[in-house]
Amino acid sequence: MGSTEESAKLRAARAAAELVQSGMTVGLGSGTTAAHLVQRLGERVRDEGLRFVGVPTSLATSELARGLRIPLRELDDVDALDINLDGADEVDPQFRMIKGRGGALLREKIVACVARKRVTIITQEKRVANLGQKAPLPVEVSPVGLRHTERRLKALGAETRIRTVPAGVPFLTDGGNAIIDCTFTGRFEPEELDATLQSVVGVFETGLFLGLCDLLIVGTGEGVDQVPAAGLRNRGCGG
Repeated sequence: MGSTEESAKLRAARAAAELVQSGMTVGLGSGTTAAHLVQRLGERVRDEGLRFVGVPTSLATSELARGLRIPLRELDDVDALDINLDGADEVDPQFRMIKGRGGALLREKIVACVARKRVTIITQEKRVANLGQKAPLPVEVSPVGLRHTERRLKALGAETRIRTVPAGVPFLTDGGNAIIDCTFTGRFEPEELDATLQSVVGVFETGLFLGLCDLLIVGTGEGVDQVPAAGLRNRGCGG
């Protein structure tokens, strides 16, 4: 990643961190952008006396936040989140997203569905005309029957790759699930594809986040753009 892109990512993350106010309960996303966000929130806790409760979407985010003395709670210990702050791999003009490059997509989607406001933090190059142009679509699946589930996804037209760790064994999420990264040639309708994938036995969740963005914060070479999202809330939450 170039220094310009990294600077844009840092600016966007810092702008998102300024949305947090004392007394809030905040969903903390996963990945490199979220790490910048959590670092900035830790600075505000230390320097400004900011007081809030974080709900992390991954063990990595939890460890980082604890090291910065950010108080944390489990999702089931709170009634709702005031705001959720997370990144994305791709965002289209309808604010539909692909997420999950870091492998925390199931937890990220569960947390996003509990938040009153969902903020997505990206850099300009992650805005695309159609999803799937730059990033494969992660699908979180059961590790039991992994190859069988992969064959079912191939039968739907996907080019698939079971995500692995350097040792060559399947990568496992914090919840103990596997990830199959899927690439679909040509344009697809995200809502239709999500419904089709969700119907496959062995699939727990997809990296298609639909109707789960209320505000897009975009880091650019010149500064930060904040773009309110339009569309149906909770479309990706089953209700």
